[in-house]
Amino acid sequence: MQCQLAAARRAGPPRDREALLSPIDATNNNTNFYFYPTMRTLLALTLLHVNSAGAFVAPSTSAKGYQPDNSPSLSSATLDEVESSPAVDSQEEERQRIKRDLLGRLGEKTVADSVLADPVTKEPLRFSSKGPILGGSKAGVAVTLESESGSSSYAGRTNTYYNLLEPVAAPQQSDEDEKTSVSRYPILSSLLSFTPPPLRGVLANLDSNVEYVPMRDLFTSPQVSFAYERGWRQGFQAAGFPGADAEYELAKEYFEPVIASKRAKGDGTDVLVDMSCATGLFTRRFAKSGDYTRVIACDYSESMLNEARRRIREDADIANAPTKLDLVRCDVGRIPMKSDSVDAFHAGAAMHCWPEIEKSLQEIHRVLVPGGRYFATTFLGNYFNTVASAERASNGGEDLATNMQAFQYFPTKEFLRDLLLDAGFEADKVEVEVVGVGCVIIRAEK
Repeated sequence: MQCQLAAARRAGPPRDREALLSPIDATNNNTNFYFYPTMRTLLALTLLHVNSAGAFVAPSTSAKGYQPDNSPSLSSATLDEVESSPAVDSQEEERQRIKRDLLGRLGEKTVADSVLADPVTKEPLRFSSKGPILGGSKAGVAVTLESESGSSSYAGRTNTYYNLLEPVAAPQQSDEDEKTSVSRYPILSSLLSFTPPPLRGVLANLDSNVEYVPMRDLFTSPQVSFAYERGWRQGFQAAGFPGADAEYELAKEYFEPVIASKRAKGDGTDVLVDMSCATGLFTRRFAKSGDYTRVIACDYSESMLNEARRRIREDADIANAPTKLDLVRCDVGRIPMKSDSVDAFHAGAAMHCWPEIEKSLQEIHRVLVPGGRYFATTFLGNYFNTVASAERASNGGEDLATNMQAFQYFPTKEFLRDLLLDAGFEADKVEVEVVGVGCVIIRAEK
């Protein structure tokens, strides 16, 4: 190494930034960079210097030796003048570029995601992590997801889920927005899951600082997550639901032409979203089928996502499948994905639990690619007559406000069809079918 450093001194400084970094790449002899611990130490020290410097000036491409620029020193200019000068701005940009390169070689990876976006601004998100993002790692890797402008950031782990519902540093809330979701209180959430539907909202909202939306927050309870595949979901067959395997086959059949067409065109990665995935009942089937390049499973409930991840880990077929699988915590009314980025969108037994149904369907239409397809199952309102009657009785015979209802009560299939048309789907590309006494199957193409 001493001989290398002596040779470097005789040769003078590198002529450009790429030359400065090229010895570390070691691409000429196909040797991995991580076998050079001494070079990694030097690189780390360089990064420390770059971070601590007020401004880093890259060597000139024409100079034979490094020469400092002629920018005025702090003794001849105020700090504000220096910080706002174009020269310093340029130097800062160069410093940040070099820092990113150095971080990449030290193991911190920054990757732009092709689908995920800020749920509010819809700006693309960039992943950064310490080490490679490997979905199969049991230990997982902590990641930060930052919007393109840097205005917001989110966090998660590759072995659990990405939380795109709550920013890492949330903006200051106004007085009217100070309520905290009941999902922040697991014990209260669990108790409410055993409370009769008409009383849930009343009890939860006795505390003015707690917000409880029954149709959404019921599923934040760990007890409900535990029970979901242990009898809860199986009970849906009484309403006419065909069962998980049959539902999956129906969805797969509907999505097949879209996926086949995209692959035939060589149009890049095909993406399937499983919204309100709950414990991953359908997510697991989609992921291990190998029919999709990427599956993104989404839910509002942390306890559902944790249960989904536990079941995914236990399924060896998923670990061996070629599909990239991500779990995301989000709100269907603010889907954290780019417009025109999803090929197939699935929502099994979910729409009746979406408080902002109109906004949610508009979001689904937005994220679908042209020709993308939406497949969903839900309940017709008549199946919840007993619950709805109890709610009216507890409210003096009047209907409760929608956000206080236990579920969305869709009166007819025509009503659902109109919701889809209002969201942007075209009439000749929407099919709404009633199966049994209260199951609705929806197929819609953008």
